[in-house]
Amino acid sequence: MNSALLVTSTKRATIRAPSIDIDLGQWLFTLTDQEYRACSTAHIAAGSSRTPEGKRVSINVEQPGDTLMVQHYVEDFSDRDRCRVVSRTDAMSPLGRTEWQVTWEVTTAPIDATTCEFTNHFHVEASDAFLALLKANGVPIDQASHAAQKVADQHNEEETPLFALDIERKARNGVWSR
Repeated sequence: MNSALLVTSTKRATIRAPSIDIDLGQWLFTLTDQEYRACSTAHIAAGSSRTPEGKRVSINVEQPGDTLMVQHYVEDFSDRDRCRVVSRTDAMSPLGRTEWQVTWEVTTAPIDATTCEFTNHFHVEASDAFLALLKANGVPIDQASHAAQKVADQHNEEETPLFALDIERKARNGVWSR
């Protein structure tokens, strides 16, 4: 899929738990539907699966702004302090149905012995099909990118601290053994 960068968003939050007590790979792939929905008003559903090759998949449905997205995040790599997944995302917008590629990465870094910084980063690449959809509707890519960036940042601003709280709660409850 040829692509053009549409948006990129990075937000950070503090987790009041030692980074050694966190496993982001386990967190991302065991996040329940209820937990996912609790982290943003735009979150609709979440589940998990595996590819035929055995890679873990996180399936998320969300609607930030006026675009419904069905994401099939395939594990690129995951460690205790860093996890990256990539999704060929179905996007249904007022312009029509199309496809994007979304790369989502979460990390933790120690601040001190009892706290760490959580970073939630994603970027969205517009496919050729999306670029054609924009052209057919007379929408310049920079206009679409600007509008999408605003929605992405608002969404990330909401979900990042709530993801951090979910991770913090699980770390404090000893969900991930060392």
